Amino acid sequence: MTIFIAILMFCGLVFVHEFGHFAAAKAVGIKVNEFSIGMGPLLMQRKYGETEYSLRAFPIGGYCKMEGEDEESPDERAFNRQPAWAKILVIVAGSFMNILATILILAVILTYSGSYTTILDQVPEGYPAQEAGLLPGDEIIAVDGQRYEDWIEVVTAIAESPGESISVTVLREGAEQTFVSALEENEEGRKVIGITSLRSHSVLLGIKEAFRTTAAMTVAMGEFLNNLVTGQASAEDVVGPIGIVTIIGQQAKYGLINVIYLMAMISLNLGIVNLLPLPALDGGRLTFVLIRALTGGRISDDAEARVHMIGMVLLMGLMLFLVFKDTFQFIL
Repeated sequence: MTIFIAILMFCGLVFVHEFGHFAAAKAVGIKVNEFSIGMGPLLMQRKYGETEYSLRAFPIGGYCKMEGEDEESPDERAFNRQPAWAKILVIVAGSFMNILATILILAVILTYSGSYTTILDQVPEGYPAQEAGLLPGDEIIAVDGQRYEDWIEVVTAIAESPGESISVTVLREGAEQTFVSALEENEEGRKVIGITSLRSHSVLLGIKEAFRTTAAMTVAMGEFLNNLVTGQASAEDVVGPIGIVTIIGQQAKYGLINVIYLMAMISLNLGIVNLLPLPALDGGRLTFVLIRALTGGRISDDAEARVHMIGMVLLMGLMLFLVFKDTFQFIL
């Protein structure tokens, strides 16, 4: 079941990514020779118009093969004969679709499960907040005089408070009231006052939180990539297909929502990693477009294709390395 879920997830995310390239190429008039889901031996193929639509054996990738993408072509509709702006649009469209998919998936999850608000749901007895006079239904608008509109910011402000007490301003029955609450540490050593958030199932709030969560995940991934390059992160933290399948299996034990949330994270990772300026990745192609635009096209299409081919070989080598690493880390 885990493998089946992983295959569906990979195929779905690859389809989203490649469809972005496909739709953008069609929109600017570039000829698309083949749109494939999966790699390797051909399982099924149908031709509609000028494009062949393929399903291949290994659900570990896919591609949108455009005329003149990896070679020089005299066709007026070839990728290599398009202006720089059209090439850039087609290249970034795949990652854009993955990021958009992340936002949509998170919006559905957060709308269904509910987004945190600054309105109090419970104020348990015996905790400082209850003793200070806070009540369910109070809307927190400020902590120590600093106004907040986000629950995570409220919790962070309480946890990082330097004193032994904290002032909390709430909106109760249309009027602002301020209470002074003592602080205590929970089992994790985090400062708390004993309050929980009322969750909202508003679609608009779910979308807003989806954007915020996507932005936070993007920043976290950027920091990880920076740490990886500077040697502050270990290669053990990077996983390949086997590692991802293992993680999917672990999250499946906690319910479908966890699996879908993981899907959103993988989609965002796919979008961001593809924009890295490395040969064979979309970011590498984007880099060549910019360089060739600035140098007046001194680099030939064939030369660029050879660089991307070398990059593809290196990426396949990295994939094999990750497969062996994951095998020893997660299976043996």
